Amino acid sequence: MVSTFIIDHIPSIIVQQVNMARLLSLYFPILIFVGLLHGQMRLVSSEPHVPCYFIFGDSLVDSGNNNILNTTAKVNYLPYGIDFPEGPTGRFTNGRTAADIIGQFLGFVKFIPPYVNATDQEISTGVNYGSGGAGIREESGRHLGDRISFPRQLLNHVTTISRISALHGNKTFTAEYLKKCIYLANIGSNDYVSNYFIPTLYSTSNIYTVDKYAVVLAEQYREQLTKLYNLGARKIVVFGLSQLGCIPAAIAAIGTNGKPCVDSINDAANLFNNRLKPLVDELNNDHFDAKFTFINLTSILAPEGDVPTSNVHCCLTQPGQCIPNSIPCPVRGLSTFYDDLHPTEVVNTVVATRSYIALSNMDASPYDISHLARL
Repeated sequence: MVSTFIIDHIPSIIVQQVNMARLLSLYFPILIFVGLLHGQMRLVSSEPHVPCYFIFGDSLVDSGNNNILNTTAKVNYLPYGIDFPEGPTGRFTNGRTAADIIGQFLGFVKFIPPYVNATDQEISTGVNYGSGGAGIREESGRHLGDRISFPRQLLNHVTTISRISALHGNKTFTAEYLKKCIYLANIGSNDYVSNYFIPTLYSTSNIYTVDKYAVVLAEQYREQLTKLYNLGARKIVVFGLSQLGCIPAAIAAIGTNGKPCVDSINDAANLFNNRLKPLVDELNNDHFDAKFTFINLTSILAPEGDVPTSNVHCCLTQPGQCIPNSIPCPVRGLSTFYDDLHPTEVVNTVVATRSYIALSNMDASPYDISHLARL
């Protein structure tokens, strides 16, 4: 999720003081739960719960695919990765992404490699296709430079399937193998913050009302998810959008008139989100052997839940992203946002945990990821 809110509108954003006591009281119970869950899984099984795990999306899951691209959406420098075991890898946060943590919950010892440098020895356990700035629509994020859109990520997956099939030497075996894997799609934010809400650079808001855009975007997403199914995926996790009007970049660019977030952006994102669960239900009905599931980030990241809505960010920014080699806040675990757009590892942990084992029937439907892996 990379935006030009910053490039077009943002003056410098003042780093705000975190209310540490309140945040700690919110995070502590779920972090204890995460520790117990991770320890329990280590005792139960030393093998991954599924044979492979494929990740599609934007900067919320990118693990280094943008490093070789000509783009401003590139973060292979400190202070990004300051808490990640391998240092700055191109992840848009201080540590692990939610997709990384879900992979650990699934039992994978190593992080799923980015497509750009995944070896033949690695691809049978999965590939990460995520790209900062990418969207469902091909043009989303183009002002940032190159990015690997969702349609192009699907084409890359075709190449990966061919490589896996060549390694196995048996197309039938490969097809059956891929049906057992988990496929995660977390994309759509840039279709709003790096497309629809930049009318000076994109025509979509002139062509579509906000209601019609949600319809068109959801239909395009349906076609892409159907293509993923046709490529052999059967266990597919579809993430909804977060409250995009609450990111620091949006608040700084537009203002809130005293409200916590930019309501117009949240309202637009919710129109799209409200179409995703019915879309998942329809895909399940249309494909009897499919197991699509919807992860509701609006529920997981609700202000009254485990993560407060806040425009606090941890690092010093120059529009949007952290200033290279700047010193971030000393206690990253008490910040909601790392830069003007992306969450910290502690927020990613909450998202991953409640996606993997839902704490509410609003978090995941019809399955959480732990249930999906067992099907």
